Amino acid sequence: MAGNSQRRGRRLTSKAGAPKGSGGKNKDSLAGRGKTLPADERPWHKAYSGTEKLPQRTAWKQDKERRAAAEEGRAPKIGQPGTKDTTWGRGTRGVAPTRAGGGGRSGAGGRGGAGAGRSGPRVAPGRKSNPSRDSPELLVGRNPVLESLRAQVPATALYTALGIDADDRVNEITRTAADRGIAILEISRAELDRMTGGVLHQGVGLQVPPFAYELFEDLLAASLEQPAPLLVALDGVTDPRNLGAVIRSAAAFGAQGVFVPERRAAGITATAWRTSAGAAARVPVAQVTNLTRSLKACQDAGFMVVGLDADGDTDLYDLEAAVGPLVVVVGSEGRGLSRLVGETCDLTVSIPMISDVESLNASVAAAVTLAEVARRRAVEG
Repeated sequence: MAGNSQRRGRRLTSKAGAPKGSGGKNKDSLAGRGKTLPADERPWHKAYSGTEKLPQRTAWKQDKERRAAAEEGRAPKIGQPGTKDTTWGRGTRGVAPTRAGGGGRSGAGGRGGAGAGRSGPRVAPGRKSNPSRDSPELLVGRNPVLESLRAQVPATALYTALGIDADDRVNEITRTAADRGIAILEISRAELDRMTGGVLHQGVGLQVPPFAYELFEDLLAASLEQPAPLLVALDGVTDPRNLGAVIRSAAAFGAQGVFVPERRAAGITATAWRTSAGAAARVPVAQVTNLTRSLKACQDAGFMVVGLDADGDTDLYDLEAAVGPLVVVVGSEGRGLSRLVGETCDLTVSIPMISDVESLNASVAAAVTLAEVARRRAVEG
């Protein structure tokens, strides 16, 4: 008998059955992310050959590959930076402005239109890059964006989410951007989420060049021209939200400027812009190389330098120096004032508290102190 291929009721299909798939879920998760960039266009890959500035991490990878290749006697498998154009088109000014909530997408053109308004290295859609300090910032939130436009902060593009609930602020934002000739790009809310890294953006984002810090000498001179000079210095505050909150308090209580160290301290980022609620557009901020030296320059100019310290020798409510030229120094979130800065201060001031709380948040302590200084000056005035 030639096997059982002729038997009645034999199986005509495979026992395994049809293969099970993901139901299209994997495909849906990649929708709108675009194609994967080749290795020589990825700034984080050792094969990167782009024309933009080489990231430090990529340079380290390439150097490591060169040393390994030299030991093995082979050619290094790395890119040739500067040999391949990896920049987006710069033609944002030529994009026809569109109003938020308009019927068409002529200003955005989908993903391609949004890309036309970008500058800097190309990054695969959906992947977060680590921009350099000199790369453009995206300010988000209706108040920060509106305040920035009112203050004539330079901007290259305004992004608005499709179907945004347009209130008075949004209407003024789009009207002001259009009057200034800023490209207005309508994009999907999901794409705006990706651009902001998940930060609450309220449907608007303003792309601005890197923050223009004030020269410390100019900041000091401008403050001395005021009837009641008041400056705020931050000693090692690394949280941009605290920096933004301090700038907001400085604007609220009449300080003429804020200065921070260049190293080991937060700078003006999109997060700081948002936390300041746009006050960073009105209060000059300076970066200094040496904070101690800058504080001594303030003392030479006639300022009293006061440092906030939980163990300070002077009670805030007894601070008679508040009515004169004053620099309030706020320490870092964890360790407070550094040793050299603490020794440079003319006074260390403590904030009296009823409860057993060890200390206040840096930005809260700054706000309480500046409010008391403003109150004293109002009484004396």
